[in-house]
Amino acid sequence: MDKFAALNAFMAVVENGGFAPAARRLGVAPSSLTRQLNMLEKQLSARLMNRSTRMVTLTDAGQRYYEEARRIVDELESADRSICELAGPPSGLLRISMPQAFGWLHIAPVVADFLQQYPDVRLDIQLSDELANLVEDRFDVAIRLGSTVAQNLVARKLAPHTRLLCASPSYLQAHGVPATPADLSRHNCLSFNYGDLSHSSTWSFTCQSKTEKVRVSGNLRANGSEVLRQATIGGVGLAIMPTWLIGQDVSAGRLVRVLQDWQPWVGDSDMGGIWAVYLPNRRGSKKLNAFLDFLSGHFGSPAYWDRCQQPQP
Repeated sequence: MDKFAALNAFMAVVENGGFAPAARRLGVAPSSLTRQLNMLEKQLSARLMNRSTRMVTLTDAGQRYYEEARRIVDELESADRSICELAGPPSGLLRISMPQAFGWLHIAPVVADFLQQYPDVRLDIQLSDELANLVEDRFDVAIRLGSTVAQNLVARKLAPHTRLLCASPSYLQAHGVPATPADLSRHNCLSFNYGDLSHSSTWSFTCQSKTEKVRVSGNLRANGSEVLRQATIGGVGLAIMPTWLIGQDVSAGRLVRVLQDWQPWVGDSDMGGIWAVYLPNRRGSKKLNAFLDFLSGHFGSPAYWDRCQQPQP
């Protein structure tokens, strides 16, 4: 029995949820995987999987064996990467997870430039607003927005995550311009759904050393930033949105910054950023460092979306 082939077959069945999808991914017949798993279980004198016509589940022994096998294979892949990247230009597959709106606006337009600069690198980009598990989902790096970074990950800050309070000229003409944060209690405030109602109903602002919190309400709450952007441009109400999303709208006059002396923030601190996070074993990857250096250079300092200027009347 080829032990390494059997190990890969076992992990493929686990990670793809069954023999048929695993066989499709590996390009082999399901019967071949069944045969390898039977031989592996016979050699170990332990049942690794409970199998039925509709699903496959791990036994306790199978769960423990999978965790150890995954660790060993990951370490082997890390060793392979470190040797392959000792010499020569960045090369190989780079798997990346990133938020949808940010990916479309600021990554997609420069993918071609990166690949032309590094022709030996292959990109697999997954756009999702769900936080990817870098280990389980086999990502090399994830782009994340905000202030929370897991302790077991390496984090590199690519740019600040600056937010502005803004509204359309038509809304301000119809309802007036708030002069203080307290005035917002009388306005239609559009909120982002953070999964926590308290974040949406209370907005916080700082001005020098002064902090104010105000309870707000409105007729729109959404977990998609583009929904809030379009509604705000359409004159529905006021919203707090990041400059990477609305910088061009401010420069074009579609949106007007409100309470310019006050900085809005979300959560317990304003330490937010646009982060690249990755596992420690990816630290020396040439292709990863090339990609992050490319993004940092493209974003600039300050980031190009933070150079927005309100047009003069």
